Amino acid sequence: MSKTVLVPVADGTEELEAVAVIDVLRRAEAHVTVGSVAGPQIVASRGTKIIADALISQCAERAFDLIVLPGGMPGSEYLRDCPQLIDMLREQKRQTRLYGAICAAPAVVLAHHGLLGDLAATCHPAFSSRIENKTRMDSRVVVDGNCITSRGAGTAVEFALNLVALLYGREKALAVASPMLARFDFAF
Repeated sequence: MSKTVLVPVADGTEELEAVAVIDVLRRAEAHVTVGSVAGPQIVASRGTKIIADALISQCAERAFDLIVLPGGMPGSEYLRDCPQLIDMLREQKRQTRLYGAICAAPAVVLAHHGLLGDLAATCHPAFSSRIENKTRMDSRVVVDGNCITSRGAGTAVEFALNLVALLYGREKALAVASPMLARFDFAF
């Protein structure tokens, strides 16, 4: 059964994180929608142009099995400032569906809007002061309930494989990792 995933992007999104998540989830046969908070094309943090499948406004009425935010700056700030996306994330949490973020996004978006609460989380070290000490972890990938967070570009594939495991199970994650020659630890 194919799972549905939304990966929101904005100008300044960290392209390695976005593309790693999109690619690994598509290898697992998830139906991934890349949703832009602005126009149909964004310019990522290192100048890579990414064409979105849809605008967030076109995704707002849909339910997704997972919403996962790539980091990068100022991309994370643009995601944080998109009311439709924040409403979708709040509903995702309320419905106990999976949501996650990597790099700056756990702190800049999730913590900022109270979407972490008492959940354990991690983020890029440069933003860790924005997550409360009692819940902040230094692990590469953290899973707490239906929230998944990770540290940055260097952990993006490991993060994505953990997302596959949460959506489809550990066997599927291992099957996706094998031809990629990826080694990783399950975070849960």
